Formats: sequence, C-alpha cells, structure tokens
Amino acid sequence: MRTTSAIPVARRVSGFVYAIRNIVAEARKVEASGRKVRYLNIGDPITFGFKTPPHMIEAVERAMRDGHNGYAPSIGILPAREAVADELTRRGMPVTPDRVVITLGTSEGIELTLTALAEAGDEVLIPSPTYPLYTAVLAKIGARPVFYRKDPANKWLPDVDEVSRLITPATRALVVIDPNNPTGATYPDDVRRGLIELAEKHNIPLLADEVYGDLAYDGPVAPMASLYPDAPIISFSSLSKAYLAPGWRAGWMAVGRTDRLDDVLAGVKKLADGRLCAAGPTEYAIPAALNGDRSHEAGFRAALRERAALTVDRLNAIDGIEVVAPTAAFYAMPRVSLPPGVTDEDYVLGLLRATGVLCVYGSGFGMKPEDGFFRVVFLADPAELSTIYDLVAEFTRDFLARGPN
Repeated sequence: MRTTSAIPVARRVSGFVYAIRNIVAEARKVEASGRKVRYLNIGDPITFGFKTPPHMIEAVERAMRDGHNGYAPSIGILPAREAVADELTRRGMPVTPDRVVITLGTSEGIELTLTALAEAGDEVLIPSPTYPLYTAVLAKIGARPVFYRKDPANKWLPDVDEVSRLITPATRALVVIDPNNPTGATYPDDVRRGLIELAEKHNIPLLADEVYGDLAYDGPVAPMASLYPDAPIISFSSLSKAYLAPGWRAGWMAVGRTDRLDDVLAGVKKLADGRLCAAGPTEYAIPAALNGDRSHEAGFRAALRERAALTVDRLNAIDGIEVVAPTAAFYAMPRVSLPPGVTDEDYVLGLLRATGVLCVYGSGFGMKPEDGFFRVVFLADPAELSTIYDLVAEFTRDFLARGPN
C-alpha cells in the first residue's frame, strides 16, 4: 500500500541556510535559458585558473601509490600534525602536535568545535557580516548567534566595546575571522588584542578563523595567539586558499596551550572519532605545503592585489555603489544605494537574470536586506573582471532608475 504524504524532515533543517550555495539554483535557471553565467559567488581559485603547487600534488600521489588509502588516525597523521604545530610555533603560537586535529577543511573544524562548546540555547558571538557556515551550524545545534557589527565606515573593523557589551553568562565562544571573509579586511593589533583580552576576561574561547592569514596583500598575518600565547584561542586554517587546494578538504585546528581548553580539545577529539578520519591521502600534502616551496604565494598575492585595485576603482566609479578597499583575500563587499522597499536580494537576482553575473546578497552574510550589500569574488582574470564591472555598471544604472521590476 502506498501513501502520498511527504516524509517530514527535522525542524533544524529549515534553519540551515547557506546563501553562497543556495543562490546557484537560480543561476542554473538562467543558464538553462541560454545565458552565460559568470560565477562570482564561491571563493575557489581553481575555478579561475590558479593551479595547485606541483609538489603538493606529488605528495598526495605518492601517498596513494605507497598504499596510504585506508583509514587515517581520527585526529590526523602525525607528520601533518607536526607540520602544523611547527608552523604555528614558528609564527608565535607555541603548540604541540597532540593539540592539533586534522579536519575536512576549516569548515569541519569549526563545526566540531561549536558542537563541542555550545548547547541548545547557548550564545556564540559572530561578526556581521559573517561567513554563513557559522549561522548554519548554530542553527543545526540549536545555539543562538549574537552578531557584533563590523563597521564599513571604519574599514570593516569591529568595535571591541560593542563586543564586550554583548557578552552574557550564556556566551560560549567569540568568533573572529581575520583576515576576513566576506569583507577582505585585516585587523590591526590593537583590535586583535582587545578581542583577545575579552576572551581572557570572560574565560570564553576565541575561535580564530585564520584561513586567509597568508593572503594579506602586505604579507602573511601572524596568528592571533601570537599576541597572547596563553589565551584561550583555537586557530583554524587549511590548504584551501593560500595553498590552492580547496577540493582536497585538508584543514586543521590547533588548540592553544592553556589547560583551560583541555576539555574542549578532548570533546573535539571524541567527535572526531565519530567521523573516523579526514581525507587520508590529502593529509600528506600538509607537511609538503608547510615545509616545502611556497614561491607561488607571492605571485598569488600580487594577482589578488591587482584584482582588488581594479575592483575598487571600477565599482567606486559606478553611481550608486561604494566599496571599502580590501586588504586581504579575494572578496569585496560593495554597497548599492537601494530605493525604499527594495532588498539586496532583489538587486542580486536582478543582476543575475539581466547579465548573468552571480554575486551573493549581503543578507546571506547576516546583513540587513535593505542595506544593499553584496559580496564579489574577484578571482577572475582582470580582463574578465573589467567586462563584468561594465555589466554591473549598466545594470545598476537601469535598476536604480526603474527599480526591480
């Protein structure tokens, strides 16, 4: 006997929103209509022609040929953990390999940590705009995001005093993304120290998302824990961005040396046991990357610096659009002056349907829909970016003249 009722899903799924991916469904419709789509929604350097360093590929290939195709240790292979510990120690965050966990990209490390830290109803301080994985994971575990604002009028920096006012007895962690996605900002040491001092004062973990640390245009940024090695800081990074291997899902987290984090580390390791292991062969690329040739990084940073300058010049020249110059990574967060009653999603979907240019609306990163922010990924070739910004300029002129309809 067959019934026609839909099988229900858990309520938590309705709160799991990931705008960077979700908007692709609309792009597919545009492609089906015959229009070319220019994807500026996901920060994947490989899609835009950047190449994974050969010695990293060779390390993974060699691992596979040497038979390292079974389950790895749940916390990661020792050479990878040693390479991460040595790298962070050299850069001012003294940590031992037993406090490093290899993860399926930075994203899994974040999810493991938030799951270990926060109960349903607990609060986690996250920046606005934010990387949407944080809100998605918190929705899944039933914890509540509390947003602290980053100010576009002040180079997208947070206000430490505001963050302090938002801390309550229910606060379980403070998330800091520096260098920042989605704004491309980097934080000066006084801001970093202020945030760390809050974590110290209130005895809450600071989750330092540092995956873009090597992609600041003026050179690598030191780990936040280098300022206070004994503060309760957990650092996250991966091979995805600076090492140009996003599809390998080779990431890591390092738990600061303070014994206040010992129970958190134990909780993360227990959760890591449950998922068996990260991707074994790609773990062998971590020591190859961190201990090997990094000559590609200078060229990559130079390419990003050029694209950032082009992006800022072209977008700020469009009537109705303004953008703060990024100082790291490959993102910018422009703002379009929307007429009353119009949202950032109206603008972004209109741009997609009219031109095929796909960005992500700012409300997908926790911004107010009426504020008109959207994120641009500027990894494309400069000539292609120039064409894209021509399309954005033409569309914006018409959109602001007539509205979304």
